[in-house]
Amino acid sequence: MSAHAPRSIDDYLKQLRAALEGQDPALVQDALYDAEEYLRAEVAAHPHKSEADVLELIASTYGAPEEVAAAYRDTEAKVKAALKTPVPAAQTSASSWKRFFGVYLDPRSYTSLFYMLLALGTGIVYFTIVVTGLSMSVGFAILIIGIPFFLVFIGITRVISLGEGRLIEAISGERMPRRPVHPGPPASWWTRIGEMLTDARTWTTLAYLVIMLPLGIVYFTTAVVGLAVSAALIGTPLTLIGERLGMIDWSINEHIYWRAHEPWTLVHPVLDSALLLALGVLLLTVLLHLARGLVRMHARLAKAMLVVPGP
Repeated sequence: MSAHAPRSIDDYLKQLRAALEGQDPALVQDALYDAEEYLRAEVAAHPHKSEADVLELIASTYGAPEEVAAAYRDTEAKVKAALKTPVPAAQTSASSWKRFFGVYLDPRSYTSLFYMLLALGTGIVYFTIVVTGLSMSVGFAILIIGIPFFLVFIGITRVISLGEGRLIEAISGERMPRRPVHPGPPASWWTRIGEMLTDARTWTTLAYLVIMLPLGIVYFTTAVVGLAVSAALIGTPLTLIGERLGMIDWSINEHIYWRAHEPWTLVHPVLDSALLLALGVLLLTVLLHLARGLVRMHARLAKAMLVVPGP
């Protein structure tokens, strides 16, 4: 081994983290997990060899930290290029109104709106799990099952956060971890619980799951109200024209309803209908832009609270 070659798993992970400096924290977390999982499995498979000997043995197969970092950077660039959403032609035009209405051609607009509608349900589930888990952890603290229950509870929240991250990435395109943080070498329960209590990500994850409830209420209300008002404005012209043409009759008393037969009586309803229709389309367009912006900001918030900071 060279003088700078890692002689332990911790040294290897430190060098790998340094080699990935400046990369997306989610990518760094995935790379560190994969490396630690592989290296610890190899060390466990060779119990009669030291970590330094095992690292030297697998140096040619797994690669040096710099080589592994380069491979992850190349793979990430290829994946981003493959998954990148094509920019609609309307958005590449210099015309402002084309860029404004080009939101209808962006799939992220509809996935973002879907996430806003879904956020209330997930927020209720997350809030219930956290409140129930914390209260039961405190209640079981004096019992022998208190420590394992707390460890299981924190483990569940981390699995939930990983799933939430995958959902956010699928909807917004923001890079999120595909691997959890590796638990490290086997340790006692007291060591594990001490690590969890001192790990800032434990508390930021719990905080994120709790604030998802108020955020979900805001997102859901905004989406439902926006869709309802837009649909009402867009649908009203059809109702007005139908009434004037005599195709729709809202009257209960057949002696007081009025049907229009003269052509000039349709002028004002048509103008009013066109105005309401334009207003409804405009409101729906603004709602889609708002949905994209809110989910994009939410993805950044989730990344800051759920992902281990990069090097």
